[in-house]
Amino acid sequence: MTHRHLRRLDEIWVTNPIYFITICADGRLPRLANDDFHAIAIEVWRNCEEHYGCTVGRYVIMPDHVHFFAYDSHVDSTLSEFVGKWNEWTAKYCRRRLGFMMPLWQPEFFDHILRSSESYEEKWEYVRNNPTRAGLAESADGWKYQGEVTQLRCD
Repeated sequence: MTHRHLRRLDEIWVTNPIYFITICADGRLPRLANDDFHAIAIEVWRNCEEHYGCTVGRYVIMPDHVHFFAYDSHVDSTLSEFVGKWNEWTAKYCRRRLGFMMPLWQPEFFDHILRSSESYEEKWEYVRNNPTRAGLAESADGWKYQGEVTQLRCD
């Protein structure tokens, strides 16, 4: 069931938007912050530009959700299609390689378009400190399930 308050925008008036995306594990099960899932997430993110027209920048994997930034380089697909494909492939790999029970993801995701008044760096600093605020690491640099797939250019 799709909630009305989570509808995607039909049109975007920001040129070359960078999206901040949050995807939660189904039932908020804490099974994502580990080396095996981290490797799968990076593998799928690295293939996203070629297959889905989105380039993934920085990310943080928490035990029960994932944050990442993405740039949509194609106008012929939607953000929902891209996230759906990323969810599909990470779930397939987790089922096949790690024996995860399905579903892996909640059916909806949260996205936010960084606007001109917002800074990618500021948003990133907030996100990368999530593990520290959650008591999972003493410092942001101490959390090993974060990184950058591709350096996104901010205009």
